[in-house]
Amino acid sequence: MEEGIFRTYYQSPIGKICIQGTEDAITSISFSEGDAVLKPVLDGGLVKECAEQLKAYFAGNLRIFSLQLEAQGTDFQESVWKSLFRIPFGETLTYAQMATVLGNPKLIRAAASANGANPIAIVIPCHRVMGSDGKLVGYSGGLWRKEWLLRHESNTAGTKKQLEIF
Repeated sequence: MEEGIFRTYYQSPIGKICIQGTEDAITSISFSEGDAVLKPVLDGGLVKECAEQLKAYFAGNLRIFSLQLEAQGTDFQESVWKSLFRIPFGETLTYAQMATVLGNPKLIRAAASANGANPIAIVIPCHRVMGSDGKLVGYSGGLWRKEWLLRHESNTAGTKKQLEIF
C-alpha cells in the first residue's frame, strides 16, 4: 500500500464496499466480492468519514454526500462524472439524455463508457443512468445492486419509480 493512502471496508446492505483515499480526498469506492476479511488497512484520512456517510445514506438519512473526491480519468470521463451530480436523488436519466446534457446527442456510447469507468461508486451516482430505452442496464457492481440503489433512493425520496429491468 502506498504511503499516505488509506483504506477501509464497510459492510453495506448490498455487500462489502472498499473505500480508498488520502488525507484530503476519496479516490475509490468499489464493491469487494468474495470472502475478503473486512479489515482496515491504514484506516484514516477521509475513509472513516466516507464510511459514516455511506452508513447514513443506506439508512435513508443522507441524500447528498459532502466529501472531497479525486476521481482520476480523462477530461471527457471527468466531465461525465461531474454531470452525474446534476441527476437529483431518487431520479434517473437515460444515456441519450446524458449525451444531450454533454452537448452532443451522438456521445451516447462514449458517455456510457465513461460512466462505466467511474471509480467512485454510489457517491458519484452513475447508478442513476438508465439505458436509452429507459431500461436498467450496465453497472460495474452488478445490475442487482443498481436496482437496489435506485429502489432505495426512490423509496427514500418518495418518488416510487417503476424500474424496467429487461
